[in-house]
Amino acid sequence: MLVRFIIILLLVTTSCIPLRVAPNLEEGKIVKAKKFVNNLPNQFSYVFDDPKEANEFYYYINAKYQLNYDDFNGNIPVVINGQTCYLTFYEVNKETKTVNLVPVLVDAALEDKGHAPVLKSLEVTRSGKWYLALTVTDDHLNDCLNEEHQNFEEVEKYVSNLRNEYLTTTHYIEVFLKAK
Repeated sequence: MLVRFIIILLLVTTSCIPLRVAPNLEEGKIVKAKKFVNNLPNQFSYVFDDPKEANEFYYYINAKYQLNYDDFNGNIPVVINGQTCYLTFYEVNKETKTVNLVPVLVDAALEDKGHAPVLKSLEVTRSGKWYLALTVTDDHLNDCLNEEHQNFEEVEKYVSNLRNEYLTTTHYIEVFLKAK
């Protein structure tokens, strides 16, 4: 009886095994983009959580830099410390994936008794989290978010301020008017 209780207690308290966890990057972090998401370029990027709706950063960028593009591929010219740099952004998704042991064990027990599994859809849980990854290059296509770049600190401050402004602005006309 005690053994069953301990087994049930262990199953309930440790019933989810994380296979992949989406990081918490609310404050932003400089990471190698390709290591963060495989289809990003092989350069450093400033990545942060994007709690807003899809395409909101696009609208923000359009308002801030007074762009009239319906669709653009990045390379938005920005001036940082008197130098023209090019900003590109990517909206990317990373998933947290867990295996739930209780449904797995219940379905295994049912299958042993000749019944069809009933909790198959609950065995794996996935939840996504959206991020924005910003890359910045100079006129010579050098990675400005690389610590060895001469303007690294200014660029890091610039993208951090950009993140703060984006997250605290609700009406992008405010950004447009500030830019005037």
